[in-house]
Amino acid sequence: MSSVLHSQPFLLALTVGVFYAALLLYRRTRSSLLNPILVSIIVIIPLLSVSGISFDEYYRANSPVNFLLGLSVVAIGYLMYENMSHIRGRELQIMAAVAAGSIAGVLCVMAIAYWTGIAPEVSLSLRPKSVTNPIAIELSRVSGGIPALTSVAVIFTGIFGSIVGPWVFRITGITDDIARGIGLGSAAHAVGTAKALEISAAAGAAGGVAIAGMGIATAIVLPLAAKFLG
Repeated sequence: MSSVLHSQPFLLALTVGVFYAALLLYRRTRSSLLNPILVSIIVIIPLLSVSGISFDEYYRANSPVNFLLGLSVVAIGYLMYENMSHIRGRELQIMAAVAAGSIAGVLCVMAIAYWTGIAPEVSLSLRPKSVTNPIAIELSRVSGGIPALTSVAVIFTGIFGSIVGPWVFRITGITDDIARGIGLGSAAHAVGTAKALEISAAAGAAGGVAIAGMGIATAIVLPLAAKFLG
């Protein structure tokens, strides 16, 4: 039985099966609190802990899923190409919004870190929380943060943003699909963009633009913030 639990087919099937069940639950309830990624995390982590399966073993077993995640970037790129008519002519507004999102995200973490007195390396780890994971991890490593902590922060930022974002849009009366897509992509990277795709293809394309823009903007903002604000 132990050999079955530790085998790649079982661990791969566990990931796909749990996520698919969580996706069905979300589609049935349409509750933002039942985000498929959040539900999958809540289910899979205790299962791995009880069965004694290490994260490294689980990660290696799910290498096909990690490969497909890379291909999803291509899919977003194609979506952006298909919806360029909605984005063209609004480049300056989009750039300004993404830059503002990057600056606000970094400064908010720095302010909270200052008020709470958390360790500098923790603050450095949390600053790129709104950037997609591969870029955020590298930014954290270069700036002196803890990449593992950054990865956790990125995941939960994405989940939180995808849950709270639509509520914020309703409260503020934001109805423009491009604006909503930029907001979700800037604040919650890929998870937010997935939520934007539920709004419309144009919102999803705008979210994809925001992901790329946030990576570039945050790579510029982080060292400047560290230099002038500490």
